[in-house]
Amino acid sequence: MRVAQIVPSLEDRHGGPSKSVRALANALARSGEPVELLTTAVTPPPLSGDDARVHVFPRVAPQWLCRSPALAGHLAAQDYDCVHHHSLWLLTLRYSCAAARRTGAPLVISPRGMMSGWAWEHRRWRKKLAGLLVHPGAFASAAGWHATSEEEAADIRRLGFTQPVCVAPNGVGLPAAANLAAAREHWLQACPALRDRPVALFYSRFHRKKRLRELLDLWLSASRGDWLLLVVGLPEEYTAAEITSRVTAAGAQEKIFVFDGTGRPPPYAVSSLFVLPSHSENFGLVIAEALAAGVPALVTDTTPWRGLAGGDAGWCVPWAGYGAALTRALATAPAELRSRGARGRDWMKRDFSWSRTATLLQHFYRRLPHG
Repeated sequence: MRVAQIVPSLEDRHGGPSKSVRALANALARSGEPVELLTTAVTPPPLSGDDARVHVFPRVAPQWLCRSPALAGHLAAQDYDCVHHHSLWLLTLRYSCAAARRTGAPLVISPRGMMSGWAWEHRRWRKKLAGLLVHPGAFASAAGWHATSEEEAADIRRLGFTQPVCVAPNGVGLPAAANLAAAREHWLQACPALRDRPVALFYSRFHRKKRLRELLDLWLSASRGDWLLLVVGLPEEYTAAEITSRVTAAGAQEKIFVFDGTGRPPPYAVSSLFVLPSHSENFGLVIAEALAAGVPALVTDTTPWRGLAGGDAGWCVPWAGYGAALTRALATAPAELRSRGARGRDWMKRDFSWSRTATLLQHFYRRLPHG
């Protein structure tokens, strides 16, 4: 079964899908499917070691819509048995929809968090225009949807879509001990204060959806003892310099340390607790990565991680109770935090493999109608 996986970008600055879609394509290829991963870029990124065939097409103005006549031309000239597009509101979905219609192949759409209540309403007028002008009819043309959590599947149903939905979570690999050690050394050199103090880590895009500014205010609203907050991420709506200025204005330079994470290894290895109070997440790959690295997590219940409590690997609470939960988590004994992290790592190893996700999607593709 020849499958096209289309994602607008593989650049790190676009967050989790940049990693997870590539990993999914490779997992499908390892299972024996002939898979092509199609994406766009202004400057092609250096890519190697993929099991899937990767094609990077030039992105031209208007770049924010991921316009790529070369990608459109490629899709118009190829016959796929299934076309799977990741994300919404961009021209790459228009190209994918046209390719599926031309050959009768089923079109599968992964919203990648863009149908959650908060995300759907954020800049709603732009999204209405995109639905009318950028990829008209694409949602109705979908033969099926791919959700990475039951919560995301419920979002799709809430918006009135009745096509089949496959719930297949992202996979996560357990980091090698050598990689964790190298990352730890990198961060201890970059920020020597991490060496002697317990660390709570925020690691995600610098975007208002993540409630980063609210987290900073919450951290400074009470005494946190010897704990420090390490903020690392990819600039989007805010830059590291802007966040640092906010911290400096509050006189909190010894309590909060901020870094641009571009080109740096993930900082999980220097942390004792992972914090992410997002407005919404369809999956939250960084949460899974933290757990895979043995770090317990404290997240909001607008992420699909209520299983943290049942697995005793962290806490998933409403935003209204996040401050109290943060205080309790920071008061937890170090040995108990390590135990919670170990349970989280075992959970990721057991239930979040890419091979399982690939198998779920393979079965789903074959059940969808053609024509």
